[in-house]
Amino acid sequence: MRYQKTEAGQQAFKQRTPLMSARQRAAFLLFDGQRPLEVVLSSTAGLGVTPADILDLVEKEFLQAPVAQAGASAAPATENPTPSAPTPANDKHRAAELYQRAYPVATRITADLGLRGFRLNLAVEAASGYHELVALLPAIAKSAPAEAVRELAKALGVPPPP
Repeated sequence: MRYQKTEAGQQAFKQRTPLMSARQRAAFLLFDGQRPLEVVLSSTAGLGVTPADILDLVEKEFLQAPVAQAGASAAPATENPTPSAPTPANDKHRAAELYQRAYPVATRITADLGLRGFRLNLAVEAASGYHELVALLPAIAKSAPAEAVRELAKALGVPPPP
């Protein structure tokens, strides 16, 4: 996922608003609509920047996905919706809440898989939102114990995959 700065974000940065932490300011500088999230996170890992910091910037509308990418990522979500999933696309706060609840569960589950789950763990760490975690659920279900998958599905607010 690539993000770009918004006008509101640039103003907040210039005004040194307390709504943006020092870690977030460091990461904010690197977003240009070209660099992938993974690159920004790895570049700022030494400063302690986490995906939650970036999610906070997106929720505050200091960062946004580029228009072309936002349209491209919305199409698959409507073509292949998760049945009986909550509609966080219409409720950003709900999606963010579910993401924050499910992200630590997903990272724990994939980390517990050892080398078998290494790529899944990287994919979970790169997931920058609710829909990306939901999209990873079937892949996690193929490798993780059923009880762990049920726990993750519950955290995401979706039914476990068959």
